[in-house]
Amino acid sequence: MAEQDQQTVYDFVGGKPWFDALVERFYAGVEADEVLRPLYPEADLAGARERLSGFLVQYWGGPADYSAQRGHPRLRMRHAPYAIGALERDRWLVHMRAALDAAELHPQIHTLFADYFEQAANAMVNRPD
Repeated sequence: MAEQDQQTVYDFVGGKPWFDALVERFYAGVEADEVLRPLYPEADLAGARERLSGFLVQYWGGPADYSAQRGHPRLRMRHAPYAIGALERDRWLVHMRAALDAAELHPQIHTLFADYFEQAANAMVNRPD
């Protein structure tokens, strides 16, 4: 099979609109979360939404616009200024899991995303509780 014929997860879930919807659902939870909301310095979460969606699009096989605009993701470095412990990680996962569950994905694809988000959330922890 030619490389251009291979479908990515990005393609399978429906491309950028699917990721934008996932991120919208996620940030709807974050906006009302008293633990997480203070970690986002912007009064409006539009920039955070755009960055997360762009990163996820690229990570899961879509266009590399995120890196073209922001350079290498360097997630740990970008999150270093924010105190992220187990509580913050757990709250982040609550909202991301809810957003993911609402997507009603094929179970194997759901597991791919859930495992990735669990791993990523654990990697962002930068302080002991």
